[in-house]
Amino acid sequence: MKEELDKKLQEKTQEKTGAQSFWELVRFAVMALIIVIPIRVFLAEPFVVSGSSMVPTFEDGNYLIIDKISYRLNDPKRDDVIIFRYPNDQTKFFIKRIIGLPNETVDIKGDVVIITNGEHKDGLKLSEPYVKNIANNILHFELKSDEYFVMGDNRSGSSDSRYWGGVKRNLITGKAFLRLLPVKKIDILPGDYKQIE
Repeated sequence: MKEELDKKLQEKTQEKTGAQSFWELVRFAVMALIIVIPIRVFLAEPFVVSGSSMVPTFEDGNYLIIDKISYRLNDPKRDDVIIFRYPNDQTKFFIKRIIGLPNETVDIKGDVVIITNGEHKDGLKLSEPYVKNIANNILHFELKSDEYFVMGDNRSGSSDSRYWGGVKRNLITGKAFLRLLPVKKIDILPGDYKQIE
């Protein structure tokens, strides 16, 4: 009789432990979601580079962390490397460098990019040491008040604003903040360059 009582007590304890484990797991999952979702939505997000349009700055398969909060506080700047929704298919994300800012005029003649704006009425020739494989484009583009002109660093291998126009501000997800892979190229603010204006 005592053995039967011990056996039933042991079974009840196991049932209780199993139920406790289940609810602990549920509680852990809910807490993880409460922490992870706001981070992914508002602060940072992973991004894997696909393709060669940003070579030599970024290569296919580079694993980045996107800073999503900076552009909630400040406007994107020239030469920032941004991640944005492709204007012609907003389910796709692209990575490019900002060349032209809202209300500016962008003129491209081969390897020369000239920006005209209120501050540089005669035009500012951009210094672009990060560019690889110049394309022979001749282009004149006037940006609207909410548009950015973007190009890949690998000019001859990039689909960018030269072909499909400016990127509206609301399509910009964030900027490249951290490169985690490949390990030998770990970097904070990868591709960062400041134009001397």
